[in-house]
Amino acid sequence: MVIILIGVLSALGVGLFARSSAFSPLLATQQLESATLLAQQAALAGNPSNSVTIRQTSNAFEFEAADSLFSIRREGASVEYQVAGQSGLTPIPGGGFTINFDRMGRLAAPFSGQSLQFQISGDSDFNLCLSSLGAVYRGPCS
Repeated sequence: MVIILIGVLSALGVGLFARSSAFSPLLATQQLESATLLAQQAALAGNPSNSVTIRQTSNAFEFEAADSLFSIRREGASVEYQVAGQSGLTPIPGGGFTINFDRMGRLAAPFSGQSLQFQISGDSDFNLCLSSLGAVYRGPCS
């Protein structure tokens, strides 16, 4: 838990100095990783706050996990997702996109047994995979 908190705080600290839109996709990727791990650890601990919600507003990305809300400026970046193995990326809706975890830290309904792939785009593109077993890593889902 402490390691995740340090990761979140360092990602937030970097955001204070990031002015170029090239940094926004990287920061969004780091925030998504941190928020996902925080929600997963809450699920493993039996905490009812076992989900992460991603929101993409007109000027910010918001990540809500374990009753904490993290926000960074979009700077022209965007987040899209797809169920691994399916074609076509879907933008994160303004109302939010929620991912739930079960007590074993795996993806829960409606994505049980499926991996999710995220693409964070701006001046540069980053791919992030959230495997069906709950592992989060950079790159495409394989």
